[in-house]
Amino acid sequence: MKVGVIGLGAMGTGMARNLAKAGFLSGVYNRTSAKADDLANELAITAYATISDLAAHVELIISCVSADADVLEVVDAIANSGNANLIVVDTSTVSRQTAQQAAKLLAEHKIGFLDAPVSGGVEGANKGTLAMMVGGEIAILDQVRPALEAISARILHLGEHGAGQACKAVNQIMAAGINQAVCEALAFADAQNLDLAKVIEVVSGGAAGNWFLQHRGQTMSQDQFNPGFKLALHHKDLLICQQMAQQAEIPSPLTDTTLADYAQLMQQGHGNEDISALFRLKRKTPPRGTQ
Repeated sequence: MKVGVIGLGAMGTGMARNLAKAGFLSGVYNRTSAKADDLANELAITAYATISDLAAHVELIISCVSADADVLEVVDAIANSGNANLIVVDTSTVSRQTAQQAAKLLAEHKIGFLDAPVSGGVEGANKGTLAMMVGGEIAILDQVRPALEAISARILHLGEHGAGQACKAVNQIMAAGINQAVCEALAFADAQNLDLAKVIEVVSGGAAGNWFLQHRGQTMSQDQFNPGFKLALHHKDLLICQQMAQQAEIPSPLTDTTLADYAQLMQQGHGNEDISALFRLKRKTPPRGTQ
């Protein structure tokens, strides 16, 4: 199966490398062509100048872009490529409605589509251990599963088109809650003059232990916020979650609070940092080197 990847951010690049390692990757496309050229040279594949050209030469496209409008732009270009013998798997995080719109547009051109957002961050993309939440026809999923297994350790079919994105919204709300809890708890520990490294070590081994504490606790306590998941992107995702909650007429206080916190941090210039930068707002003492 010849696979093409569209979107070579931190997540897309990691997925592309794992697809190449498994022998599936044939070509890539990126809006910034230099990035596609560099990766193509590294992996001995083709960097295509247009989405349509890529779509004409592969059987499966895996896309990973930032926003709803970007997904629809990509889908429109694929739909007009003239290749009906094609399946598109979109791993971006967008609204349920956007996924359904993309599926409908591609179906008009006899092109299969799955909305398949992923969780696991840059680490998961690099290691090929992402969790994938899939919406669409299970027969199409079965067709492309071998390629998807090169980038994902867990692939679960959730239902019709849009169900994958709905599940990803659940994930993003939960991630916001965990971020809030870990940052608030470590700020509390700091205010109690506890050794944060020791607190993280012991709590990680108990009932309150979690992935975020284990992988972000030490770095945030050292005022290091290199992105695994950019705060501005989580803010974008939570706006989708907030809209979905409003449509369902259910309260979303945690989402609302996290959006307000992130907006404050983005105003301060921290949007490109990891979501653990929330610790900046929670702690009582200023960052090291600023006292």
